[in-house]
Amino acid sequence: MRVLVVEDDRMIGEAVVQALKDAAYATDWVRDGESAMQALQASCYEVLLLDLGLPGRDGLQVLGWLRQRGDAVGVLIVSARDAVEDRIAGLDAGADDYILKPFEVGELLARMRAVARRQSGAGTPTLSNGALVLDLSTREATYAERTCRLSAREFSLLQALLIRPGAILSRQQLEDRIYGWNEEVESNVVEFVIHSLRKKLGSDVIKNVRGLGWMVDKNS
Repeated sequence: MRVLVVEDDRMIGEAVVQALKDAAYATDWVRDGESAMQALQASCYEVLLLDLGLPGRDGLQVLGWLRQRGDAVGVLIVSARDAVEDRIAGLDAGADDYILKPFEVGELLARMRAVARRQSGAGTPTLSNGALVLDLSTREATYAERTCRLSAREFSLLQALLIRPGAILSRQQLEDRIYGWNEEVESNVVEFVIHSLRKKLGSDVIKNVRGLGWMVDKNS
């Protein structure tokens, strides 16, 4: 899953980005509202972590622009503004959730998983196509009576495919879910990760669609 962090405080931003990378999220970070809007136009994200007190355009302006253009990306406001009126304004502007600073990393990750589940239409802390189940909190996958814990890249790639079972994702789309902006893309990493997943879970867990990309079956 790819996440955009919009946070102007360098110390907080660095800590959040590191925590997200440790949790297997491809993460990009910008520090002002204008840069956030440019990033959202240029790349596809599943979750946006949005501070409100930003230089230039503030977080509510970014959120209003985002929803007006019809972008349904999951938005978690991360702010020190603790007044009830601020939380109401953020949620009414289109945020999916609101967390106050300072926060525990575990709670932030749990709220992100909840936002991602709602975006995918899932009501449980798992993604599934019926046969393949991915636990978002433990990084464990179950398929054909096999259960195994996944590496960070295996988890990111499988999560990308299971958000929309039946949809074909290209190499570029999968690389975007594995790597952030400043990370060097390794040659054949997608094939390597898929080979590893098939070895752990079964050769038919991920389908290759010749010339287009890869998918997991819909409603297996």
